[in-house]
Amino acid sequence: MAEKLNKLGGRTVYVDLIRATAMVGVIMLHASGQWLMSSQEFSQLNMLDTVRWVVVDVYQSVSVISVPLFLMLTGALLLQSEKKESLNVFFKKRWSRIGLPFFFWTSAYFVWDFVVAKIPVSPDVIAQGLLNGPYTHMWYMYVLVGLYLLTPIVRIFIANADPTIIKYFVLLWFMGVATIPFFNLLTIYQLHSSVFTVTGYVGYFVLGAYLSTVQMRRKTITRLMILGMVLTVFATYVMTVTVGGADMYFFQEYLSPTVILASVMMFLLLFTVKPPSGQNEAGLSKINKLVKLISENTLPIYLFHVMIIESLQNGFFGFAINRNTLNPIVEVPLLTAIVLFVSLGTILLLKKVPYLKQLIGCAPTYDQRTRP
Repeated sequence: MAEKLNKLGGRTVYVDLIRATAMVGVIMLHASGQWLMSSQEFSQLNMLDTVRWVVVDVYQSVSVISVPLFLMLTGALLLQSEKKESLNVFFKKRWSRIGLPFFFWTSAYFVWDFVVAKIPVSPDVIAQGLLNGPYTHMWYMYVLVGLYLLTPIVRIFIANADPTIIKYFVLLWFMGVATIPFFNLLTIYQLHSSVFTVTGYVGYFVLGAYLSTVQMRRKTITRLMILGMVLTVFATYVMTVTVGGADMYFFQEYLSPTVILASVMMFLLLFTVKPPSGQNEAGLSKINKLVKLISENTLPIYLFHVMIIESLQNGFFGFAINRNTLNPIVEVPLLTAIVLFVSLGTILLLKKVPYLKQLIGCAPTYDQRTRP
């Protein structure tokens, strides 16, 4: 079969669909980012502009689950108990996956910084860019590096831990990254952050492996997913009109309790989608072909799409798609679609250039033993 169909937790999973869904979500999240504003700006909006802001709130609250989907899928694929490989083999595979693309796109965004964004060239800018990423979305590559460094250890934990211990680990993580920060917003008393040391994105990573074994009714999953998204939308609005300041978008953070709920349920929901079967490459539907293409190119699309977004918003193609030209109800999905197809088309063309395929990022590889 052409699609990425993996055996995870004893189930055949349509990996391409999960990855493509996450990629579209990332683009929509960044496409709607231009509408973010401070609480002071929000207080000065008229009724029509407030409605527009709420629309963007919905787009953001739905698309913010994209990065958690990527993280959970990575965990589900890398933390399978049957995967046994030396540190040398593991890190060689990871280098071939993200090493060269990281340096290629880092260099490309330095050029973008200096030539397009007109940031003055200096050793400090270059040094800080290498340490933290030359552009905002590059942070995800550093998260991947951190998770890859932990993978050989976490694999042993997942392979040998009782399910109860894994759930306990996830509970500690949830308390540390979501519950305690939430209650700290509601009270003047602050629990010391050192109490819960399981923090960061490792919880999503472990959740991916654990959720691949979980069985729930699809109707329950769907209801909980919608609940998580609705709560994110509503809580963000409440925080904006009441608290404001730096905390107004607290519930749209990747580690907020409502986003974790929505992300986990979406991940489980996509697990229930039956992969296409009984088809050969020539007989694949156009939708399945598109899903496959997006999935195989998520890394270069992720690293490239910000340039396309900013080019369209700034009118570099002779026309502009931004908050000044269109209503967000139309502008956000339109910009998302155009950026997706322009990015994908450009990447496919670049891959035809000799030696460039490995530099811009190639399709992820799978252990043949995990295929059905």
